[in-house]
Amino acid sequence: MLLNFFKYQGTGNDFVMIDNRKEFFPKDSVGVVSFLCDRRFGVGADGLILLEKDKDTDFKMVYYNSDGRQGTMCGNGGRCIVAFAHYLGVVDQNTSFMAVDGLHNATIADGIVSLEMQNVKEIKEKSNSLFLNTGSPHHVQLVDGLKDFDVRKEGAKLRYGVYGEQGSNINFVDQATEDTFNVRTYERGVEDETFSCGTGVTAVALAMYHSGKTNKDSVKIITPGGNLQVKFKSNANGYDNIWLTGPAQLVFKGEINVES
Repeated sequence: MLLNFFKYQGTGNDFVMIDNRKEFFPKDSVGVVSFLCDRRFGVGADGLILLEKDKDTDFKMVYYNSDGRQGTMCGNGGRCIVAFAHYLGVVDQNTSFMAVDGLHNATIADGIVSLEMQNVKEIKEKSNSLFLNTGSPHHVQLVDGLKDFDVRKEGAKLRYGVYGEQGSNINFVDQATEDTFNVRTYERGVEDETFSCGTGVTAVALAMYHSGKTNKDSVKIITPGGNLQVKFKSNANGYDNIWLTGPAQLVFKGEINVES
């Protein structure tokens, strides 16, 4: 099968995008997805995203990790699919779409996408970390010497050793200023450090506010792939009106032969 694809990236978190509104893609083929995400034999990406029709919203987002299995919500992927939908003419500057964790609103202007994330009701405090779900599960831990920290080794230890087979994404953090944090993330499904993780930086912003490291409800996050902003509102039931903002760009498009 000759497959047309688009490659997008949001702060270095990269995705193969497929326009699947005609429902031709072999969605149950783990091998096809993992092949397309392979950086040596395929296109190369942290994940693959299908844009599909949805009866109640502008479109539906179906996300796969690079291991070929459908994943939980991906924040940067959500921002990138908005840019993709805009490129295809499916949406203008404002949109709503359906993802695995429910409805998302978003805006796009001049290559910057703001994505509304799901409300967060609970943040669990542990001895030296916090845990919360921002569409995907996230462990957030402050560390010293983040620049030279072995994210892959230490992230894998926590991902499997603490959270078992189901696992969690692992975020390591250091504080730069009152409202700015440096973040590096080990992502389950990719099983390695990624340049950026949208649900991860959202989790970090909320966790740092929750733990008193900042009193700002607009937080700048610096990742290896670029800068993101997280805005939110705190209330008696947790956190709502959570928005993740940053660039989302088309890298290239092409076609590739795949065996379905």
